[in-house]
Amino acid sequence: MAKTPRHSGVYRRSNENMRLVITTVIGAVIGFCIGISFPSVSITKLHFPTSIISYVEDKSSGISTQALLNHAWTSAKNIRDNDTHLNSNNSKIYVPTNPKGAERLAPGIVVQESDLYLRRLWGDPSEDLKTKQKYLVTFTVGYDQRHNIDKAVKKFSDDFLIVLFHYDGRTSEWDEFEWSKKAIHISGRKQTKWWFAKRFLHPDIVAPFEYIFIWDEDLGVEHFNAEKYIKLVKKHGLEISQPGLEPNQGLTWQMTKRRGDTEVHKDTIERPGWCSDGPLLPPCAAFVEIMAPVFSKDSWRCVWHMIQNDLVHGWGLDFALRRCVEPAHEKIGVVDSQWIVHQSVPSLGNQGKSENGKAPWEGVRERCRKEWATFKTRWSEAERSYYKLMGIVLPNNTVV
Repeated sequence: MAKTPRHSGVYRRSNENMRLVITTVIGAVIGFCIGISFPSVSITKLHFPTSIISYVEDKSSGISTQALLNHAWTSAKNIRDNDTHLNSNNSKIYVPTNPKGAERLAPGIVVQESDLYLRRLWGDPSEDLKTKQKYLVTFTVGYDQRHNIDKAVKKFSDDFLIVLFHYDGRTSEWDEFEWSKKAIHISGRKQTKWWFAKRFLHPDIVAPFEYIFIWDEDLGVEHFNAEKYIKLVKKHGLEISQPGLEPNQGLTWQMTKRRGDTEVHKDTIERPGWCSDGPLLPPCAAFVEIMAPVFSKDSWRCVWHMIQNDLVHGWGLDFALRRCVEPAHEKIGVVDSQWIVHQSVPSLGNQGKSENGKAPWEGVRERCRKEWATFKTRWSEAERSYYKLMGIVLPNNTVV
């Protein structure tokens, strides 16, 4: 009986060892693929015995098992990292069209505008407001003018929300009037209406209101009806307006003088030399005064931005309002058939300080004139800087 050569037994053992090694390597690779969710595992920390690796080394290609394992691990790790990166980015919100500063919020939760409607402290929020006023009226007031303001407020229906800006710090005393309990009271001692308007009438706050009245406290309203005024403003397409002024009292400009033969007028003939820049420019057209202006919400969005934080009296604004509507000589006008009287009570002027032997109101008036000069300078410089930046050369006589 022939004997099996000894070397054949050795060959079988070698094949068995090879299969064992290959099975081990395949198991290790599968294990890596299953375990890639554990980021702390590093292939550089895994070491295979040299005796095992040498058995399965590809002699012809020169690629070792260790290199193959390294490649498998790296590929799997890259896939896992990419998936993690994508998932991480997808979970973060960034909406560039949101208001500045709110880009990380989902659009559905962003509330860009607010309002001045008073709400309850109890109950269902959706049931807070039985009605929403369509128009906003503000008066800058001192307590001494309370009876005049009482008469004025009663000229406005429930469609108007009333806001009182108090320059004397006295607010609670106004509760002697029933309407005052529903009004909004904001106090800032010795401040003007333009100081209040810049800080509390941001366009995004007053956005719900179609028209915004920003009035002084010394206005006689015997011949004024707010509802009829609104109808006339809409009828004649006025974005910026004011009631006509009684011709014989408190009148500065011919443009704001009431006419008895028309509902609305939009231009006038001033004193010689006052309208040298053109008949369609202030003060002959596109002009109202700052004592009792009424703004559409769109025009107010523009006007609010031109109010300077430090120029609190607003002198010069009336000449610049035309920049906020186009064509200004058509959209700015005076409502004649609903007119008021400027009583010229220097109540806010008396809030000034007496210096160098001057009365308090004299210091206030001096400040007004300085502010007007400053505003004109800033306006001219701003526009000229813009035109220079745009490469536009203006003739020397161009009105800016």
